[in-house]
Amino acid sequence: MNRRRTPRSASAEDLLNTLQDLTARARREVEFHQARVELAQALQRDMLPAALPTLPGLQSAARYAPARHGLDIGGDWYDGFPLADGALGFAIGDVQGHDVEAAAFMGQVRIAMRAIAGTASDPGEILGRTNDLLVSVDSGLFATCTFLRLDPTTWELHSARAGHVASVWASTGGRSGVAEDPGGLPLGIEPGEGYPVTRRTLDCDGAIVLLTDGVVEGPSLLIEEGLERVRQLVAARAGAKAAQLADEVLGATEMTGHEDDAAVLVLRHAAARRGAR
Repeated sequence: MNRRRTPRSASAEDLLNTLQDLTARARREVEFHQARVELAQALQRDMLPAALPTLPGLQSAARYAPARHGLDIGGDWYDGFPLADGALGFAIGDVQGHDVEAAAFMGQVRIAMRAIAGTASDPGEILGRTNDLLVSVDSGLFATCTFLRLDPTTWELHSARAGHVASVWASTGGRSGVAEDPGGLPLGIEPGEGYPVTRRTLDCDGAIVLLTDGVVEGPSLLIEEGLERVRQLVAARAGAKAAQLADEVLGATEMTGHEDDAAVLVLRHAAARRGAR
């Protein structure tokens, strides 16, 4: 009579060895993942400007917040610097993806834009030439962006938009709105894309707030609702200092569910001192 042999039960030593192997493998994966997170954070931190330009009558401030989970970092950026004609340029943007590659591409976009702005001052031309350069690189990534040019003499603001979320504005006199200016495709998609320029004169005290979609859109909030809430906030705090307003607008990310990174750029202008140097 043949009896079927039952499989040998794993000994306590076998189970312990298996557990140790799994633990070591998990530790290696965590350490690798953490290293990538730290690399993305370092790229993000080092590529954002340490300071933004200001003028008499103009305060500027910016804030950045990484996403809450894992490698969701590196896609959003802001910048501000003098242009070739003596005006000031300000930009905010969002790269497709949120990882080390997005952080590196963000750095390429920012450096390319600064280099092109060394010989051009029109926001539409700057975006167009940056777009063509990124298309030629063929990285497979794209970026949205808004670029502003502020003339320190006339206090005229010229802006162009490449698929980016609308900006928000408010005056201390009680007017406010969402600037849905015409624009073109995101950068890096189609060669020869044109970017129309919108012109305004800052003839009253107030604030202009540029932001990325992580501030106004998420699992808990539609982008239209998020923009309206930020408009209300900026309207109520249009007279605040730029740094204070930037902090408060960034705090609005809590309404979205905050799974994306977020950036805010605030220009607080006082028309009474326009043209002063």
